Amino acid sequence: MAIQRMTWFNRASPALVEILNKLDRSETPTDVDQDIYEHGSVRYHVQASASDPQIVYLSISTPPLSPEASLSPGLPECTMRDIKSTYSDYAEIVEPPRTGFLLTLRLNFAKISHRKEKRVKAIAEISSLLAVIMTSQLKDMLWSLGSKDMDYGTYKPVKLVYHPREPFFVFRLPEKITVIFPMRFKEDSDVVLATSFFQELMDAGCSAACAKAPRCIWSPIPPPELRGEAFQHLATNGGFVSFEILPQHVKGARADKAIWILLNFDAYVKYHVKCTRGFIQRKLRHRMESLAAVLRNARVGKTQDAKKVPSSSCVNKLKTLSKSMALKRKYATLVSNSIKRIHSRIRIKGLDRFRRRWFKIPKFNSLRKYTKLE
Repeated sequence: MAIQRMTWFNRASPALVEILNKLDRSETPTDVDQDIYEHGSVRYHVQASASDPQIVYLSISTPPLSPEASLSPGLPECTMRDIKSTYSDYAEIVEPPRTGFLLTLRLNFAKISHRKEKRVKAIAEISSLLAVIMTSQLKDMLWSLGSKDMDYGTYKPVKLVYHPREPFFVFRLPEKITVIFPMRFKEDSDVVLATSFFQELMDAGCSAACAKAPRCIWSPIPPPELRGEAFQHLATNGGFVSFEILPQHVKGARADKAIWILLNFDAYVKYHVKCTRGFIQRKLRHRMESLAAVLRNARVGKTQDAKKVPSSSCVNKLKTLSKSMALKRKYATLVSNSIKRIHSRIRIKGLDRFRRRWFKIPKFNSLRKYTKLE
């Protein structure tokens, strides 16, 4: 089973945690023979038998952290010691390891406490095997690497590879160790975000709160320590980030934490850029939505106003028309009355009585009128 997952800063492998938890919680024992691939070149093999479900064989294969510094095909002696001290309570190193792998551990789940918290912690610790190996290798390199070169007064940077296609360099001096990260990004917008982050990181390093932290330097051009390196290692679009590690930064319990941060610095920057880009996109989307809402409301209001204006004009026109009609009717009534007065005869006071007296029409009996006979 091939699983491609970016664990970022999580020490435990998510795929390995899932399989080991499934084996631990399974009520019916089953045979397991499974391969897991992570980080492109890291390979795990998990083997368990139904006849003995408490025993699990875990094998790991990983390329060396530095091909230039590795002298033997197996793991360094210091790494083997760290693995024994870390997993001595419930695991044993199998010699020789499974064919094609660097290390094979025999895990005995019967030796792990039955308390849920203890078992979860132990499984997470087992799944952090790659982190233990890489941390131990880098810790050993930081203090023993290049000792022959220093005897002759020359210093050479050593290329280390933790994430595929993302190498970084370690340059050791007698008083300090410089770790240099060439930064590469696919998008131009990512370069802008990362450059801003590096500048903020340098400003924060100059503050009083970070006075004891390793000094951080960002440069758009290769630093002098990488002079003479191959061109493909120096061709970047995000510049170079350097950390100056002093002895007090890798003393005691600080060593594992500092080394783990260095191993995952490139992944942390990529994660920060991804989150920042997502945050900016969400902000822009919210602003666009609010702007679209404002424009939409303005358009609706304008349409409503446009609808209101014709209706009011119609009402005004109707009012004006009704007024004009009333005036016309009133004027027509006045005119008609005046015309009637003009066409009517002139009435003179007392003329009717004079006419009745002098122009009296005599009355006569109708020809059709008859007298009733008695």
